[in-house]
Amino acid sequence: MHRRYVSLALCSLLLSGCANFTAGNLFSHYSAQNKDLYQSVADGNYTEATDHFNDFVAGDVLDNMEKGRVYFLDTQYPQSFAAFEKSDEAVKQQQDEATISLSRSANSVGSLAVNDNLKDYIAPDYELGFLHLYLGLNYLQQQKFEDALVEMRRANQVQEAARKSREADLENAQQQMEDEGVSPNLGAVLSHYPDAGKKLSAVQNGYLFFLSALLYETSHDLNDAYVDYRRALAVAPNNRAVIDGTIRVAKALGMNEDLGLLVKRYGNNTALKKGQGRVIIIDEQGVVDALDGWRLSLPLYDSRGQAALYSVALPYYPPRPHHEKADLVLNQQVIAGSLLADVNNMAKRDLSERMPALVVRQVLRVIAKDELRKTTTQGNDIGSLVFNIWNTLTEQPDTRSWLTLPAQVDAMSHVVSAGEQTLQVGQKSYTFNVPDEGTTLVWLSRQGDNATIWHKQLGKL
Repeated sequence: MHRRYVSLALCSLLLSGCANFTAGNLFSHYSAQNKDLYQSVADGNYTEATDHFNDFVAGDVLDNMEKGRVYFLDTQYPQSFAAFEKSDEAVKQQQDEATISLSRSANSVGSLAVNDNLKDYIAPDYELGFLHLYLGLNYLQQQKFEDALVEMRRANQVQEAARKSREADLENAQQQMEDEGVSPNLGAVLSHYPDAGKKLSAVQNGYLFFLSALLYETSHDLNDAYVDYRRALAVAPNNRAVIDGTIRVAKALGMNEDLGLLVKRYGNNTALKKGQGRVIIIDEQGVVDALDGWRLSLPLYDSRGQAALYSVALPYYPPRPHHEKADLVLNQQVIAGSLLADVNNMAKRDLSERMPALVVRQVLRVIAKDELRKTTTQGNDIGSLVFNIWNTLTEQPDTRSWLTLPAQVDAMSHVVSAGEQTLQVGQKSYTFNVPDEGTTLVWLSRQGDNATIWHKQLGKL
């Protein structure tokens, strides 16, 4: 008899048409299924991490984001680019409402009956921004500056939509800061952004703005460069690399009123002299925190006083230890970075925004499951027991997120003597050249005791 009830439950799932229907998603959650991948990246074992790719866990959007990022760290650039392109195409298909409306309805029914992991994964805007950013970095690797700028523009569209959708919340946060006597930072004033402190940096990506501004400046599109430098300054008001770039372009454009405010607030930047060059370093560090699951079993009683157990499972960010990072040493001198983007802050903000909807779906799922149990078992004790076991095993938290993103990103800018330079990152040494009165961008991402490093010449800025 009990097999009949299990068969009924399984058939209802299979007939729901859930695109994400797998045994892993049925009885586990995303972070648990990808723990080996996550740990390998956190330890800096990039090649080992590629061995832990799953064929299908979260669908084409998120699965390919993970692959693209890990391949990039492992310097497998063609594979990285191909994976990000697949993810980008999957996002475009999702955004075509005429194509996905029916499948979304089917996914919604199946996930409401089992768990949210069976729903299509819709990437939050901060992840979409990073998708375009890493496509841009792939193009930069290929020396395709114009294509990289196209991705920066697409990323900026995502950023602008994210800001507008949260405008009221950001303005409320700014008002609270003003009530507490905190004056808006200069970048927020120049870019006409509400200054909401950490809330603004959780919505707007300073890393993306800074890289975009650099590429625009390299292409001599100074107006667009200045727009993005000001945006970066609003998010990372104390980052000297951002400050210097903003002042540099303000001078070139003759923005004398803005320049006066910038110099008064930050002091002047250092112009390059003959025999000097500039090194700009973008320093990705660690791996973003992974979601874990919180579970609570709740008994529901029917009119006869018989109880059925239902599990409520929600995602959360547990506290994690932060490991000491190795010094960056440029030409035998330790250099300190300054925060450009806090990805953990972005991820936690996204979860807090999604949590009310997650709780509502949990309540609806408990009601739906109880109705299904009553209809199917019709008071049969064995059937109710089977459903209790089924509900407990299949209720899994939705811990899907882009696990292989960095935890934070710093940026720094230094004037050096032109010629050969040496950057030491832990045990890894990297040599590159800085032309006379030129600027060299050094990009690095470091996890564990390992780091991926490369550089590109940006010309005279």
